[in-house]
Amino acid sequence: MQFKDIVGQQATKSHLIEMVEQNRLSHALLFLGKEGSGALPLALAFAQFVVCQPAASPVVEDLFGGMSALENKPCYISPDELENQESFQRAEKLIHPDLHFSYPVIPKKTGDKPKSSDYITEWREFIKQFPYSNVYDWLQFIGAENKQGNITAEECNDIMRQLSLKSFESEYKVLVLWMPEYLGKEGNKLLKLIEEPPANTLFLLVAEDEEQILPTILSRCQLVKIPALENKEIEAALIERAKASPEIAAQVAAICEGNYREALQLLQHNEEDWQSLLKEWLNSTLRGGPIKQVKFAEDISKLGREKQKQFLRYFNHLIGQSIRIKILGGDAFAIAESEKDFALRLNKIASVSQQQAIIEELDKASYYIERNANGKMLFQALTIKMYHILQNKVVPTMR
Repeated sequence: MQFKDIVGQQATKSHLIEMVEQNRLSHALLFLGKEGSGALPLALAFAQFVVCQPAASPVVEDLFGGMSALENKPCYISPDELENQESFQRAEKLIHPDLHFSYPVIPKKTGDKPKSSDYITEWREFIKQFPYSNVYDWLQFIGAENKQGNITAEECNDIMRQLSLKSFESEYKVLVLWMPEYLGKEGNKLLKLIEEPPANTLFLLVAEDEEQILPTILSRCQLVKIPALENKEIEAALIERAKASPEIAAQVAAICEGNYREALQLLQHNEEDWQSLLKEWLNSTLRGGPIKQVKFAEDISKLGREKQKQFLRYFNHLIGQSIRIKILGGDAFAIAESEKDFALRLNKIASVSQQQAIIEELDKASYYIERNANGKMLFQALTIKMYHILQNKVVPTMR
């Protein structure tokens, strides 16, 4: 993986390249970015960039007492020159001997003390197929189902063992540790190693939630903040990489809130008519009565968790458009005509404060869906809450 394979993040890429070019590389970097921002792909691209740099030529004393290098090697390889390096093919396939990985895993059988190396084949395949995925996707990929992934004490011991060895061919040994949030107290085992690592050892920690990382680990790392992607960056990537039409790409980019993983998920299900489903829900909520409300909850519970989350995200998006129209006016920004019509109707149903209350309930529902809440019960409860939020208004039928 190279920097050119990463969606957007030009400023961060330039900053990372300058660290190596100007020899200002810290021994421990924390890549901190929300899901779908590209923190993991960036860390992987940077790790491969570092291990492909040429090792420094050994300097020895010559016959006359002066110092000279045994070989005349280049001291820096630019990202554009990486593909010409013999080591790049190994780094790109994640089999470079000086490139190490750590990530949450589960025991393969009861009583096991799992290590990341137990799943290295699956890891390479996962990164090849789904570089922008989250830890839930990874755990499902290795068959965790409802099991909790962890970075275990056994894994910490293995990290210390691997990094105590000399590098094989690169100047640096690089460890990419994904999701240090899963370390827990076991992370204390790594404190001394991170603070005083062996020579030419680089730690790249990749995290989503700063608050869940041990403060003692945070204090030992240089922070690299990865911002959410811009809508235009996601839109361009969907058109170029996923071959989406410009219209669909623009709609998906507007909804996914800077999350490229979510954009790919939405694109996969772009044939879903979320707007018609939303109209059905609002009509059953406000005018259909208990029987239609229960039927809707039953029907949507059959869609599955990912589609339920996407449906709620789409509703959130439309409410956001509705509020913007109310405050800025319908001509102040670009919006699809069908969405504009729906948003205008939504403004007739609910005030801004009511819409904000609905957004809070939708966010809570998404949170509970992520944690395997019962879909039927959740949507039935959400329908009742929405009814109470909106009941004091005169409600026309959504068409």
